[in-house]
Amino acid sequence: MAGARSLALLLGWGLAACAAPVASQEVVRSERAAFRVRDFATGLDRPWGAAFLPDGRLLVTERPGRLRIVGRDGAVSPPLPGVPEVVAAGQGGLLDVALAPDFAATREVYLCHSAPAGGGALTRLSRATLSADATRLEGTRALLDAAPAQSSGRNHFGCRIAFGRDGKLFLSTGDRYNDKERAQRLGDLAGKVLRLERDGRPAEGNPFLGRTGARPEIFSYGHRNPQGLAVNPATGSLIEIEFGARGGDEVNLLRAGANYGWPLVSYGTDYDGSAIGTGKASAPGIEEPLRHWTPAVSPSGGNFLTGDAFPGWKGNLFLAALRPPGLVRLTMEGDRILGEERLLWGRTRFRQVLGGPDGLLYVLTDEDRGRVLRLEPAE
Repeated sequence: MAGARSLALLLGWGLAACAAPVASQEVVRSERAAFRVRDFATGLDRPWGAAFLPDGRLLVTERPGRLRIVGRDGAVSPPLPGVPEVVAAGQGGLLDVALAPDFAATREVYLCHSAPAGGGALTRLSRATLSADATRLEGTRALLDAAPAQSSGRNHFGCRIAFGRDGKLFLSTGDRYNDKERAQRLGDLAGKVLRLERDGRPAEGNPFLGRTGARPEIFSYGHRNPQGLAVNPATGSLIEIEFGARGGDEVNLLRAGANYGWPLVSYGTDYDGSAIGTGKASAPGIEEPLRHWTPAVSPSGGNFLTGDAFPGWKGNLFLAALRPPGLVRLTMEGDRILGEERLLWGRTRFRQVLGGPDGLLYVLTDEDRGRVLRLEPAE
């Protein structure tokens, strides 16, 4: 049975990798919009994170350890010097990128990546300055390590960055896979969402400040592999998107000091079919997800669409899905999820989705010859 499951998994990944892209002239009709999909930029190697510069250009990370700028015409720059050292193995590498809220004045860029440490690897937050001519990173330095380092395993780094309305920085870290219980240990930064000052210090007002045996950076805990963080523009709340095991993918509304259950409870099972933790889906004292999926949709990044190009989608939360590949659109009312629609299902693996300054939706594909796709309204 294990061999059959492994073969099925390999076949599933192969089919996803070979899935045919949408033709640019094809009109795709969804419940609230009709759109076309364009190849905006091509030739990227496993693009993972992206952030729009004030002038409309796009900073894009490549997981093997490169950072590039995509011009407004879709042209891709050479790799920028100054990127921090990464462990580009397994799921590790150069992962997320975010701009400081006052980037126009400071030109500060934040990067999350897997980094070598203690004979192994860990999740690291680094900061740099983008040069005035946008050709290199300067003054790159590490701000925080999600310690302790792990000598084995190259999976579950988390590594999404988001800034709250108060300017504090949120960072997600994965449980690192080999020791699930790290997510429940408050003296360990794995399997958490952290809330930080911009220099990497614990943020003022954090729930575990001053608590013996707990790391003061922690905002929430009990997370498996949080691959998405997004601030709800309607409420200011922080939404976390969590990649589950065999099912049990989640969208969570994060609350200070709350426990989200991994690996004590889960709506999924482990990859070998065995029960996780108590074998229960919920328990007293554990926060319930806003939505969960079993079978899995394998979500990665996600963001709210705030522009006006798609009036029927404004304020919706979009999730990039890896397997089955596609986009998940969630209709929101405040912090409640009212409905779900699946778009471009079975086409290709998507890693991140974000709204552009032009109001359009941009999607990163998880491919060796990766692309930035742009969804445009169809007349």
